[in-house]
Amino acid sequence: MMTIDLKTPPEAAIQLPDQTTTKVAAEAETGTMSGPLVSLTSAKKFSRNYDAMHIVLRLVSLSASLISVAVMTTAKEKSTISIYGFDLSLHSKWSFSGSFEYLVVISSLVAVHSLLQLVMTSSRTLRKKSIFSSRNHAWIIFAGDQVFAYAMMSAGSAATGVTNLNRTGIKHPTLPNFCKPLHSFCDRVGVSIAFAFFNCFLLAISAVLDVVWLAN
Repeated sequence: MMTIDLKTPPEAAIQLPDQTTTKVAAEAETGTMSGPLVSLTSAKKFSRNYDAMHIVLRLVSLSASLISVAVMTTAKEKSTISIYGFDLSLHSKWSFSGSFEYLVVISSLVAVHSLLQLVMTSSRTLRKKSIFSSRNHAWIIFAGDQVFAYAMMSAGSAATGVTNLNRTGIKHPTLPNFCKPLHSFCDRVGVSIAFAFFNCFLLAISAVLDVVWLAN
């Protein structure tokens, strides 16, 4: 006797993806996933802005150093002054003061430092690389910026003391204000000192940017 076994057809082993899976796949294909892409874009934008700020700072620091050196090394003047009815000839020159020479030396070193960093930063930026090759490199530049900032502050302060003495004189014994007959000399020295302190401020900002890079 023949028996016919009617079996239930097997279920289809195909499952349609739900809406969430489809949406994620579509976003991955079209590149519209907000999280990673936005973070990557923000990082690239920060890197470009950071590199640009570093280049501008180095360029301005180099210019300030050169101006400070140029103005100071051309500071010299001859004049006369009357003390107790006697006319005395005066001859002033920047090299007569150790503090002014110290300012010129430090400004020159900062100019060399800024020039080297400007060349290196610009070169790596043009090659679309980070301005620091490693964290150790960043720490070295940070230390250099700190050292030169303190040295520039020291040189500016020493030169300011000598200039202030020339302007106010000495009370005991009484000496005159030498900047009256030597106003051009004192003005040049004052401009050089102002650029030195400005350069100290620029180096401090550069050091802060180094810390920001290390923090990221």
